[in-house]
Amino acid sequence: MNHFSGSVLFLDRSDINTDEIIPAKYLTEISKEALKPYLLEDLALEGFDPAHDIANRRVIVTRANFGCGSSREHAPWALEVNDIRMVIAESFARIFRQNMFNCGMLAIELPSEEIDRILDEFAGKKATIEADLEKGVLHVSSEGKTAEIGFSISDFDRALVKAGGWLEFADEKY
Repeated sequence: MNHFSGSVLFLDRSDINTDEIIPAKYLTEISKEALKPYLLEDLALEGFDPAHDIANRRVIVTRANFGCGSSREHAPWALEVNDIRMVIAESFARIFRQNMFNCGMLAIELPSEEIDRILDEFAGKKATIEADLEKGVLHVSSEGKTAEIGFSISDFDRALVKAGGWLEFADEKY
């Protein structure tokens, strides 16, 4: 199972689509590693610079409908190869969300009030988030301030994540 914790990249915008996560012109790449330098290259968000803001981040906190657009697996792969294994949002595009779990990554949905709370209290600071998958709790911290926020995922999605993704899950079960 992957460890789900690390420094946070705050993307305070809804409807970040798969073309912004990984531009379509890179879909001909044949390895995940080849996608690495292009993550979020086309994201239009004031003050965001992918060349400097992605390094050493392991968690994304964002708004609603993350991963909308086409259903390509390249979008979660681009996150994964950059060691971002957890995305926390109000909602996800259905196929993107399942692709995250299929890759052994966490896609956590929280009510808008909780996203607002995280952004209000922690954005703009060096914040970290750790997910306790068994207890369904996020531990958020920055500069001495902490918060615990509950979350839930289905038993099946939890099993996929614990196994490391769909292929590993199938190897264990079948």
